[in-house]
Amino acid sequence: MDDQTDPGPSPGVSLGLFASLRQLLATFVAIAHTRLELLGAEVEEQIERLAAMLLWAIVALFLAFITIVLMSVAVLAVFWDTYRILAALVLSGLYAVGALLAWRQVRVLARGRPPLFQATLDELARDRDQVAGPSVSDK
Repeated sequence: MDDQTDPGPSPGVSLGLFASLRQLLATFVAIAHTRLELLGAEVEEQIERLAAMLLWAIVALFLAFITIVLMSVAVLAVFWDTYRILAALVLSGLYAVGALLAWRQVRVLARGRPPLFQATLDELARDRDQVAGPSVSDK
């Protein structure tokens, strides 16, 4: 038999295959790195946003509390001689209604928040679709 007719796998083809696999692995690592950076950026944004919201909520609650206390004292001082118990009951009722409305709003806001890490999940879904290629239903 002549060894010249079937040379077998050549070293150049073998190195090309490994180089392609190495390049493919490097691409996957780069994609994962980018997605992790996006996730980190989203976490930082959420932390900053929540910290700012918490700070302003505390300031608003403090000022609202002081306002309510001072207004209540003023109303009670005005009606002290005539209708002090009625004034206290009306103020208490108003505070209770306000508290219930505020609690309702908190529940609405909690239900309406966007899913955590939505941009990262969207990017990963696009990556998955690109890697999977066109499906049979797309053809």
